[in-house]
Amino acid sequence: MRNTAKITTAVLAAGALTLGLSACGADNSGSDGPLIVAASPVPHAEILNYVKDNLAKKEGLDLEVKEFTDYTSQNPATQDGSVGANYFQNKPYLDDYNKKNGTDIVPVVTVHLEPLGLYSHKVKKADDLKSGATVAVPNDTVNEARALKLLAAHGLITLKAGVGNEATPSDITKNPKNLKFKELEAAQTPRSLDDVDAAVVNGNYAIESDLKPSKDALVLESPKNNPYGNFLAVKKGQEDDPRVKKLAKLLTSPEVKKFIQDKYTDGSVLASF
Repeated sequence: MRNTAKITTAVLAAGALTLGLSACGADNSGSDGPLIVAASPVPHAEILNYVKDNLAKKEGLDLEVKEFTDYTSQNPATQDGSVGANYFQNKPYLDDYNKKNGTDIVPVVTVHLEPLGLYSHKVKKADDLKSGATVAVPNDTVNEARALKLLAAHGLITLKAGVGNEATPSDITKNPKNLKFKELEAAQTPRSLDDVDAAVVNGNYAIESDLKPSKDALVLESPKNNPYGNFLAVKKGQEDDPRVKKLAKLLTSPEVKKFIQDKYTDGSVLASF
């Protein structure tokens, strides 16, 4: 079963945070003042801070970067206007979020991909996983499905034909190694590596944990035709905000592409434009 208690607690906490911001009068949904962008610390805030420090002034953009250490708070803050935009997610994740919450957040421009990888402190190759090995996977709907698809792509499991972005372990039709799955919040997966046999870790959390995807991953997501690129997102109706347009232009500039290539030489972040 999914860890619904943890998710509910996180959502309630996010609600309390956004209510607190609103109560203080914070509203970034207009076109005046700085554009406040919610972002995960790595690599999203790093990329935004590069834009802020090197490109924004010349473009006449007043940019403020607000870091969030989890996924659950950023869309609520964007929806209620506490921030003007966010940068942390991919399209399947956003589609699932909007469907479940009745929200209308939309993508503006795709910036980069963080390949999902399988990591282990106990084996050097995926084939070395023993029968009955425990594998940690993210417990949110889209990232769990993405993790299972990664394992299926490398022959560790087989998924039901036609399964989409809501796949769970119950959709596994073949499991030759009899793998067991431990569902955790995405941020917890790298921290679980000493307690499980392997873990599927999102790219940003791999970076934060000093994992090098191109070197350390047992198997790694391919960037070819990958639908999981991360993008700048806003509440519907804010796409034409001049500040958002300026930021979208800067995030897909040659300068940002070079910054990504130079900073993330380990393959953990790939420019998507």
